[in-house]
Amino acid sequence: MWQGIQAITNYKTTPSAYDSDASLPDAPNDFYARFEAQNSVATRKTIPPPNDQVLCLSTADVKRTVCRVIPQKSAGSDNIPGRVLRECGEQLADVFTDIFNIFLSSAVVPTCLKTMTIVPVPKKSTVSCLNDYRPVALTPIAMKCFERLIMRHIKTQLPHSLIIGVSLPSITDMYTTRCIRKANSVVDDPTHPSHTLFTLLSSGKKYQSIRALKNRLCNSFFPQAIRLLNTQN
Repeated sequence: MWQGIQAITNYKTTPSAYDSDASLPDAPNDFYARFEAQNSVATRKTIPPPNDQVLCLSTADVKRTVCRVIPQKSAGSDNIPGRVLRECGEQLADVFTDIFNIFLSSAVVPTCLKTMTIVPVPKKSTVSCLNDYRPVALTPIAMKCFERLIMRHIKTQLPHSLIIGVSLPSITDMYTTRCIRKANSVVDDPTHPSHTLFTLLSSGKKYQSIRALKNRLCNSFFPQAIRLLNTQN
């Protein structure tokens, strides 16, 4: 707890020891940044319309977001743990509100809050190359709170279809499509263990169904798959 408060106030900081070999961090940096090596598009700052109203965050929303931080959340490049932000959320709410509103009014986020700590996590027990590591990016928790507040505002202003660019199908349609696809794969595979459950009637057009007396069995895969297949035929 006190170590986190010392990190916020920069109290008696001691430089950490590091290896003088620069090739150690350069190797994974070059490997993970290879996708951006050919990116020659310059970053442009979008100028808002003259009559555009800038979003202004309230202290209550900021306090609610900061106080919901998971205590065990890994700290970012600022070394401020989530436990400190959660316990001191009431005291830091006003400060964070002013800082976040400055970001929004100036349309600029400082580089220190966008700096990430990349932690290479091994994908397997034996590591033979850099591709065997999974890069985990740790951003400052304060920046995550800011992103969560902005995301909440965007979701209230725009429908989901505009956010992701396509219209979202209903959950019922998705489940029906997947159920039919799975049922057809079972019917077409004679070696499947459940293949014998799909038996055609003497007419050869409908599948034999069973009557379930309990809702749990009635809503299981097999009865629903039979009903959907019989509806198609």
